[in-house]
Amino acid sequence: MTSRRKQLIHALLKGIETGDPESVKVVNQSQYIQHNPQTHEGDEGLAALFKRLSKTSPRVNIVRIFADADFVFAHTEYDFSSQRVGFEMFRFEGDQTVEHWDNIQSRQGPNSAGHSMVDGIAEVSDLDKTESNRELVQSFVNEVLISRQLNKLSHYIDIDHYIEHNPKLSSLSSVHVALSESDIDDRFSIQYDKSHRILAEGNFVLSACEGYYQGQHSSFYDLFRLESGKIIEHWDTRETIHPKSEWKNNNGKF
Repeated sequence: MTSRRKQLIHALLKGIETGDPESVKVVNQSQYIQHNPQTHEGDEGLAALFKRLSKTSPRVNIVRIFADADFVFAHTEYDFSSQRVGFEMFRFEGDQTVEHWDNIQSRQGPNSAGHSMVDGIAEVSDLDKTESNRELVQSFVNEVLISRQLNKLSHYIDIDHYIEHNPKLSSLSSVHVALSESDIDDRFSIQYDKSHRILAEGNFVLSACEGYYQGQHSSFYDLFRLESGKIIEHWDTRETIHPKSEWKNNNGKF
């Protein structure tokens, strides 16, 4: 079932390139809940979107794809009229997906350490450590990102081998500085307020959080790779959450 669902989502995302309406049949139109505020609900909305996008000769690369119970989540590259990087998250019932979330931003970088937003290890391992890795990341999100106990960074992160893929950061010290910075109103420039979901498969864990970036209401998706009980690699995307008056559905970002 897990492998089959990954294949279906892979085909769905690649359908963006061709506009193939068959690819969206994995979507259960009668139950589908769409959380991308700029997309209409149901597979008819996706079919129309894919048809429109296909005219721009888009390219889609699924860099990493994972499964966690009834969820499939993917780390993706998009080349439409501009290059973007995103995370896609789908919830399944049987062989069809009934709910979708995503978080996409313009591609930047590489960072000063030479790492892009998507390069690095993609192979899933340590399946027996899925739950312990999930718990570690949940604690990291709660204690470090939300509660800002920055003195605990080294408790969760392998400081000697850490690899950072954020285009504006390059090391653990730069992460510490970024989380400590304030804006002109003395508010933290990066503020994680709420953890909405933690998904995991083996050595990879994805967190979806809500907060503020430079005063703008934002969604933060962070993908972590763990090794020997520590975070050793990190990728992320951030997206501004626009006012509800601009949404094409009423389901909310999360």
